[in-house]
Amino acid sequence: MSTDTLAEIRPPVSAAATSTVAPAMARSWLLVSGARPEGFADAAASGADALVLDVEDAVPVPAKAAARAAVAEWLSTGGRAWVRINDATTTHWGDDLDALGTIGGVDGLEGVVLAKAESVAQVAATAERLRPGTQIIALIESAVGLEEASAIARHPSTFRLAFGVGDFRRDTGMGASEIALAYPRSRLVVASRAAGLPGPIDGPSLGTDPETVRDQSAHAASLGMTGRLCLHGAQAPVVNGALSPSEDDVAWASGVLAEFDARGRVIRDGSDLPRLARARAITADAAAFAYPA
Repeated sequence: MSTDTLAEIRPPVSAAATSTVAPAMARSWLLVSGARPEGFADAAASGADALVLDVEDAVPVPAKAAARAAVAEWLSTGGRAWVRINDATTTHWGDDLDALGTIGGVDGLEGVVLAKAESVAQVAATAERLRPGTQIIALIESAVGLEEASAIARHPSTFRLAFGVGDFRRDTGMGASEIALAYPRSRLVVASRAAGLPGPIDGPSLGTDPETVRDQSAHAASLGMTGRLCLHGAQAPVVNGALSPSEDDVAWASGVLAEFDARGRVIRDGSDLPRLARARAITADAAAFAYPA
């Protein structure tokens, strides 16, 4: 077990306090309770690619009204964030959308994360209550949601899929091992790709050991997931590093593209196209994640 602390780990990319990574490529998604508005500004400056203010599981029922008001106030006064709202089968869902509606045309709302999404109808109903064009991340947290993931991904308001590991395990009885959860993760990757969406966002690491966070993030990346929820701001740089190309990857990609240019951009055989596609994807990621020149 590593003795490093999360705060001492640095990714192989530059980490700005305010991320400029586009949401389609965002790696770390930091969840912050909407009931703790005093922590919003610090969370926004954590280095996470995306901030998610949570008015669902992180807020007990008696505190939900105050949390909604705090989130709406912060987004109306210069703050920017996504908001995780309650699932569409609860009365809280409508209250959440009413609260977000109070911010009208203010640009602080990046989009919403729809908890426990289980149908296209729920995504459509959520989109109808929001400003046109508002992006929705569908959080898949049940067997029904997984079965409907392909259809949900194809809805025009769905921006990305995310995996709610804890509730999914509670619903299905699956264990926490990588093997047990490889199937649902892979299903979300395939559904996202088939619908033309960015890679899905994985559930969070519960612990704070950096080696564990890094290993779990690398496993998610190996399955094709391109983002992860974070429960602590200090997890963000570890997740960002694990979900970014390594320096060796960038050097390899640069060599492949240089060699291709040197031979007059001639395709020699069938292996060239996959290699070139991977090299170009790595190069694009390196540019998006602000690698030093």
